[in-house]
Amino acid sequence: MRIFVLGAGATGSLLAQLLERQGHTVWCGDRDPERARRFLGKKSTIAVTEVNARNLRGIVKTAKGCQLIINASASVFNEIVLRAALRLRAHYLDLSSHLTRHPFKAEQFRYAKKFEEKNRLALINAGVAPGLTNLLVKRAAELLDEVHNVHIRLYESSESDDPISQWSPEVSFDEAISHPRVYRGGRFQLGKRFSEVEKFRFPEPIGTVRVFLAAQDEVATLSRFIPMRELDVKIGGNEIDRLRRWHKLGKLSKSRGMLRRHFPQTYSPRMIAKLIRQGILQNARFAAAVLVRGVKHNKKDDLLLVIRSDCMFPTLYQIRQQGRFTTPVAYATAHVAALFIKFFPRDLAGVFAPEMLPAETRRAILVGLRNGGIRITHKTTLLKHTSEDEEEL
Repeated sequence: MRIFVLGAGATGSLLAQLLERQGHTVWCGDRDPERARRFLGKKSTIAVTEVNARNLRGIVKTAKGCQLIINASASVFNEIVLRAALRLRAHYLDLSSHLTRHPFKAEQFRYAKKFEEKNRLALINAGVAPGLTNLLVKRAAELLDEVHNVHIRLYESSESDDPISQWSPEVSFDEAISHPRVYRGGRFQLGKRFSEVEKFRFPEPIGTVRVFLAAQDEVATLSRFIPMRELDVKIGGNEIDRLRRWHKLGKLSKSRGMLRRHFPQTYSPRMIAKLIRQGILQNARFAAAVLVRGVKHNKKDDLLLVIRSDCMFPTLYQIRQQGRFTTPVAYATAHVAALFIKFFPRDLAGVFAPEMLPAETRRAILVGLRNGGIRITHKTTLLKHTSEDEEEL
């Protein structure tokens, strides 16, 4: 495919390189081409054109001739890029929702009818969390006859005394000041920021950490397409601990605005390499766990099960061994998004969240993850009995 990537930062630049490796024709647009070139690297031949994500005409002009347009910039620009894709009669993909029009309904669905009329597909929230997490919830739901509770737990940490932006500072700040979305008793609710502390055990070497409610996009789609009673997302690690501390001190609010010392610019690969050499950044980790509790009907009785999926992504140290200098979050997001594109179902039309994709597409993406060094372990537990079945991709 001919693919245009809008936003060549830490995630977008790596995604563009992975897509070029797949054999696609790729070019990028960014408001700062010089900075984008630093992320792509000197050896990269991928073209970068200056374009502002707020400028619909500029995007249409720069992306002319593409078959797929990817919004790898901030989700606040989703609707502008969706309109650009419609004008270009191109397919569309993004990594997250912004949820400003409605806190519990992804804004991209407003364009479903228009994409159906153009016979084009808009695949939304196609990163790692949301994205991969949605696929794992759907996988578990298909193994059950009734879904009761869904719990998504994420872990992000950087072994550094100073804040290190794993996402863009704007995205990190927006998530930090947003109220968490939860789905309970069949109703959407807004939770309190950094509330409902819980001790959660991730696989070793992470172990048990405190996790808190977080503003994540999975809640806005999963509960609409999979009948369930409850869904929440919590995050743990030193990154969220630092944000919670600032929140308690009154230093984290929309009225105060984003302080650059708290939310620095995402570091380029060269800068990350420098921080590692100086010993400022030792390592970083990212992990995700999905727990789905529900009922499987049997001929004799009903079985109450918990299906758990654990995702362990390459650490900063392991990524360095591959010759790359990027954060685990950017690495994971780019690799998962590249698989969504590798198995992109161009015969579909409309706006689709990951859990809405055909079963064969979802399975192909999950199987393909092992080539990116992403380890997924599934475990099914029969409650009130001792019965565990483990499987590893």
